[in-house]
Amino acid sequence: MALSPEAEQIRERTNRELIDLLHEAGEHLPAPEQDDFTSYFDRFGPAKIVMLGEATHGTSEFYRARAAITRQLIEHHGFNIVAVEADWPDAAVLDHFVRQLSSEPPKERPFERFPTWMWRNIEVKQFINYLHFHNDACAADRRIEFRGLDVYSLNSSIAAVIAYLERIDPERARAARERYSCLTPWQADPAGYGRAVLSGRDSCEDAVVVQLRELLSHRLSHPEDGGEAFFSAAQNARIVRAAEQYYRIMYRGSTESWNLRDRHMFDTLQYVMQERGPQAKAVVWAHNSHIGNAAATSMGWGGEFNIGELVRNAYGDEVVLIGFGTDRGTVAAASDWGGEMEIKSVRPAREDSYEYLFRRTGLARSLTDLRPPGRGELRDRLTGPRLERAIGVIYRPETELLSHYFEAVLPEQFDAFVWFADTKAVTPLATRATAGAADTYPFGF
Repeated sequence: MALSPEAEQIRERTNRELIDLLHEAGEHLPAPEQDDFTSYFDRFGPAKIVMLGEATHGTSEFYRARAAITRQLIEHHGFNIVAVEADWPDAAVLDHFVRQLSSEPPKERPFERFPTWMWRNIEVKQFINYLHFHNDACAADRRIEFRGLDVYSLNSSIAAVIAYLERIDPERARAARERYSCLTPWQADPAGYGRAVLSGRDSCEDAVVVQLRELLSHRLSHPEDGGEAFFSAAQNARIVRAAEQYYRIMYRGSTESWNLRDRHMFDTLQYVMQERGPQAKAVVWAHNSHIGNAAATSMGWGGEFNIGELVRNAYGDEVVLIGFGTDRGTVAAASDWGGEMEIKSVRPAREDSYEYLFRRTGLARSLTDLRPPGRGELRDRLTGPRLERAIGVIYRPETELLSHYFEAVLPEQFDAFVWFADTKAVTPLATRATAGAADTYPFGF
């Protein structure tokens, strides 16, 4: 419904006052490649966990900024874990490369499944190369880890558990293969498992739970095998357990499956930090919808929680939640799940959104620290819910309001917000193996 002229004037005056506050609070950032970009983020160094978001899964500036911030936190503040919204087995290939761990060459190159561009891009490749060379100068127990937090790797996690057991105990591998055979028909189409259970087929829950318990009960059986091999196998068994649950319940409703997924990401982060020990400090890369406190969004008001909310509840002020936003430009995304990647134009933000307010500040790049003290008036003025945009691996500009906007209270969702007015799409890498060039492992490009 259109506003009256008087109401329109009041809204514009209110927005102008808020925009002035945002302009005053916003610290102008140089480009992520410039040396002084990273110094703006030293204030977050004392935290135990720094969570770095993104408003899309396909924007170059977000990846480059997160890489630069993470380098600063590693080199000057003792951070030693990078945990990302990606599958554990795929991230493990990169982890073995960056930590220079001995391992068999992977049967499949990492991140070859949709959406390939999310991690197979030049921005991530450059960051992975940085980690590899940084770790050259570190003792083995001080090297930076690169870990995946997500739950979608049913097929490759089953294969990883069996491969581990075949190496240390073929008889236990045979038993694991038999237990996991319940899921064999569905490994190529795990969503089909959920449909089958919904139609009355018996679930595989008992089998995967028994296998996880059996694996964990043998932790000390093969001390010569090394902690990392067992730890990774155990995590893959946990993923099979969580993935079985996820696909079994996904047709009951989005809230239950979303919560299971983010609970799994939180638990995985906990396991990784516990394995690292008391000195663990983690940087997390994930979408804003995961790392912003869900309790301050329409997601949370509808019953969903996320890893950001769980970490905030567990760690309090030892965690920093940093959101990212943009107004316009291009983004790598598909039109449908499983579709081809396209370079799409991002529409300028709606006038009733937070992004519109940041655009009106006139700042091309900025960091807005929303934490008290000193931000009382700004926080108060931002407290009412506004729309916020979220673009995942799918972007449908023609239905943008329904598909990509949700309500949020920004200063309760994030501790700080990084703004890029104009952005461009990530540069994807090839998805088919290129012959030779071992020095390009693990991307093969």
